Amino acid sequence: MIRCLAAAMLLLFATTSPAQHAADEYFDSQAMAQARSDLKQHMGGQALGMLDVHRLEYQSNDGEGLYVLDGSAWWGGDINRFKFTAEAEYLAAEDAFEELELQALYSRAVSTFFNVNLGVRRDVRPQPGRSFAVVGLEGVAPYLFELDAQVFASDDGDLSARLEAEYEILLSQRLILQPRTEIDVAAHEVSELGIGTGLNTVEAGLRLRYEIAREFAPYIGVAWKRKFGETEDFARDEGETVSSTSLVAGVRVWF
Repeated sequence: MIRCLAAAMLLLFATTSPAQHAADEYFDSQAMAQARSDLKQHMGGQALGMLDVHRLEYQSNDGEGLYVLDGSAWWGGDINRFKFTAEAEYLAAEDAFEELELQALYSRAVSTFFNVNLGVRRDVRPQPGRSFAVVGLEGVAPYLFELDAQVFASDDGDLSARLEAEYEILLSQRLILQPRTEIDVAAHEVSELGIGTGLNTVEAGLRLRYEIAREFAPYIGVAWKRKFGETEDFARDEGETVSSTSLVAGVRVWF
């Protein structure tokens, strides 16, 4: 036994250290450097892009039809990206946009599951239009909740924040139930836009989609929206509805 162990130790220390990769023994360093560069490029080093129309839908809106768009596009790599988002609400009864918001963001991955977003936001509607600086965090929380939290500072110094959360329940490989909620709060009052301090609005929805293809999925559902606090008071003073429940039909598309 001792002789076998001694022979094994001598054999182990006598052998020369092999190359880090076997291919290094057969190809020169320049060829290997190019091969490693190509591998890195094809395994995530290249710049890619995506367009995601997350919600394109019609809401009954208590008989005053509302068309909703919620989409984004990005270009970049795994770590650094440029991202553009658009959210719009078009009120059919008034033939006009009720809300139109655009964002241009720089997004950087700070962990496996989360990105930090920095950029600007422009509210085209309602009037008067406003501009904001944006700081946000988005990603996938434990138990696969998709979160998007943003803090806004307007050109007048008004602070506000928004939190969006979604969760997907797979009923089958193609049939997916998605609860969604959105909460808006403000630290400052903007009376000309009917925005009060504290909790402004809460939206909650439940959508059932069928993925005909992964890139194309029609859906139906229900959506609820309510104003709170000072924002509710502003709405009542203007004779506006403070709460609404809508049936929803739409499509989700990405490529």
